[in-house]
Amino acid sequence: MDNTFWATVGLILFFVVVFYVKAHVRVGKSLDDRAARIRKEIEEARELKEEAKQQLAEYQRRRREAEQEAKDIVAAARREADLMLKEARRRNEEYVERRTAMAEQKIAQAESDAVAEVRATAVNLAVAASAQIIADRNSGGSSGQFIDQSISEVKKRLN
Repeated sequence: MDNTFWATVGLILFFVVVFYVKAHVRVGKSLDDRAARIRKEIEEARELKEEAKQQLAEYQRRRREAEQEAKDIVAAARREADLMLKEARRRNEEYVERRTAMAEQKIAQAESDAVAEVRATAVNLAVAASAQIIADRNSGGSSGQFIDQSISEVKKRLN
């Protein structure tokens, strides 16, 4: 009965206690539970990964849509700016045309006024000259009335 004997007896007693308490079943069940828990966590991780992929795809789609919308907005703004520029040019041209027409009309009016003034001056000079000539020719008493009538008639016809 040496130490080896007692070690063997202790080992056998240990195995008996382990089988009596059914520790091997508990250890197996514990390992099975842990394996199931790990499988569940792996499955959850896969689901989260799939969900993350879906969200990434959704965000990329939204980004592309936002970029396209921004391009559309810029294009619309450019079109609107072009239309505004064309409208401003058209208005400017119309303004210049109106101002030109008004200036031409004022020039024509001034020209006709000048012609009328020259005519009036020429008529007045012609009347005065003819009055002077008639007065010089007929320096008599009764011819004065005839002269005044002639001058007024000439004035009416020339104006």
